[in-house]
Amino acid sequence: MDLYVILRRNGWRTGQDLEEAAARSTEEGDKTDSGVRWIRSYVLAEDSGEVGTVCIYEAESPEAIRAHAAAADLPVDEIIPIADTVIVAGPDPAPVAG
Repeated sequence: MDLYVILRRNGWRTGQDLEEAAARSTEEGDKTDSGVRWIRSYVLAEDSGEVGTVCIYEAESPEAIRAHAAAADLPVDEIIPIADTVIVAGPDPAPVAG
């Protein structure tokens, strides 16, 4: 499995919509044959007032990510393979209070 960044711009109108999408994504990703593993996401405050995400997934292929997204009814704007990881300041900071 390889690492990928998935960009989802203006994917949801509200944080609640995103939470519902996250539940669907988790349900699909927990299936043994999903071919994906959701690592983490960063929620974007879009200029439109909507929210988007930058997600890190481990997956068998970009096609597995697209199949997962379709099954969970998630948008996918771009899938980018991760070439390497550079850690500058240790683990991610504490989640932003919402």
